[in-house]
Amino acid sequence: MIEDLTVRNMVRNHTLARAISDAAWRQFRTLLEYKADWYGRNLVVVDRWFPSSKLCSTCGARAERMPLDVRSWTCRCGSVHDRDVNAARNILAEGLSVTACGAGVRPQRAHARTRQSVSKQENPRAAKGIPAR
Repeated sequence: MIEDLTVRNMVRNHTLARAISDAAWRQFRTLLEYKADWYGRNLVVVDRWFPSSKLCSTCGARAERMPLDVRSWTCRCGSVHDRDVNAARNILAEGLSVTACGAGVRPQRAHARTRQSVSKQENPRAAKGIPAR
C-alpha cells in the first residue's frame, strides 16, 4: 500500500524540491507497479486527499492543521505520535479497508470532491447527535 502523492506539485516547494527529486518517487512507484503486476499482486494506492498525517491512528481524531515542521504531536486522547509512523499506520489501515470494502484504487468522483475516504461507510448526518466514545 502506498499513498498517491502529487510529486509535480510538491517539487514546486523550493525548499524540498531537490530532496524530492533525488528520492525519485515516481520511478519508485513505477517499479512497485511493475513488480506487483509481475507477481500477480494488487498495489493499493491510497487517495492523496486522505489525511494520513493528521489522523490519530489510536482514536481516529483529526487535527485541523499540521504544518510540515511538526514532526511529532500529541492527540487529545493522550497518544504521542511521530508524524511519519502515524501516517504509515493510517495508510496501512486505509489500504486494508479499501481492499476489504472492494473499492477501487482510485476514489469515486463524489469522494474526491468531499475529500472523504472511500471506506467511509456511515453518512455523517446519521451520526449527528450521537456522543463519541
